Amino acid sequence: MNQDSQLIARACSSFGDIDQQAWDACACADGYNPFITYNFLSSLEDSGSATLDTGWLGQHMLFEQDGTLVGAIPCYLKNHSYGEYVFDHGWADALERAGGDYYPKLQVSVPFTPATGRRLLTSKTADRAKLLPLMSATLGELCSQTRASSVHITFLADDEWLTTGETGYLKRIDQQFHWQNDSYHTFDDFLSALSSRKRKAIRKERRTALENGISVELLTGTELKEEHWDAFFGFYIDTGSRKWGSPYLTRTFFSLIGERMADDILLIMAKRDGRYIAGALNFIGSETLFGRNWGCIEDHPCLHFELCYYQAIEWAIANRRTFVEAGAQGAHKLARGYQPVQTRSAHWIANPSLRRAVDDYLDRERFHVEQEQKILARHTPFRKDTI
Repeated sequence: MNQDSQLIARACSSFGDIDQQAWDACACADGYNPFITYNFLSSLEDSGSATLDTGWLGQHMLFEQDGTLVGAIPCYLKNHSYGEYVFDHGWADALERAGGDYYPKLQVSVPFTPATGRRLLTSKTADRAKLLPLMSATLGELCSQTRASSVHITFLADDEWLTTGETGYLKRIDQQFHWQNDSYHTFDDFLSALSSRKRKAIRKERRTALENGISVELLTGTELKEEHWDAFFGFYIDTGSRKWGSPYLTRTFFSLIGERMADDILLIMAKRDGRYIAGALNFIGSETLFGRNWGCIEDHPCLHFELCYYQAIEWAIANRRTFVEAGAQGAHKLARGYQPVQTRSAHWIANPSLRRAVDDYLDRERFHVEQEQKILARHTPFRKDTI
């Protein structure tokens, strides 16, 4: 597809045909993000969660130089826009009303995972600054070859966002709420940075969450058993069915990550009267604790805040992580110490008319997102002398 000084690019439909060690050498070249590792992505495929049958056909790009993998891209050919968390349904409707076909499209992302990280993966031996533009351009070639309408790279890293913008991609921003560790040694250190009113509110929420005889267990590594995944999957199905109608992840997925990634997982479970009633699934990176899925089968006031936010913060402080990412959306996180941050995506659209319309829309959207961030930044719970 693309050959430049012995650099060869090819698409691969299955992780079963990719060498794990070579992929991870690219994925883990700059810190450890569990979501872009071979184990996580292959578990999505092997479990039937992200496959052709669910609308995620692998088109993973491999870049080889002298027989060595120097770059890789997790990429999928899709016939829908679900499980992405960067919404383009309006774009699809507009093109189809005009008589065009929006699907299939190419999606460069981690399925069902709105967590920022590198998407154009390069090895330590590669010249990343030189390789990124080539990888970006090769995605455009793949788009033409697969007759896709567009390429979408979501939750990508800053250098990738800048490079793709320079090579013709439209640049989009959104926001999430992340917690940052300001050299805290204990949870009380974190609370001391907040205003008195917010500090009291969080302490009250934590007490309220554990009323009615509720206890909390933190499980990782060999502590994780199938009984925990059985219980958690029940929470996931119950909550997912109410929120989305059709949950994305299969029961097998949780067994596979428990087998392959146990040391990368922090499962926070709530128990009452001898049975598990709620849980929050987190993944552990070198700098960040990533909150992913939450579910419950009993409703208790503030239990969601305790399991998803406060326990995560407490664990991150104790284990010297710099950030906690608690997933998509949720302005309610602001009052709990999570601050607004920008997330980014890049979009290459083949149809000139749709491209112009989307470009105009994104200009206006960026302005509104930036204005909202400025407003939210004035309403954080932190004491004015600590900001």
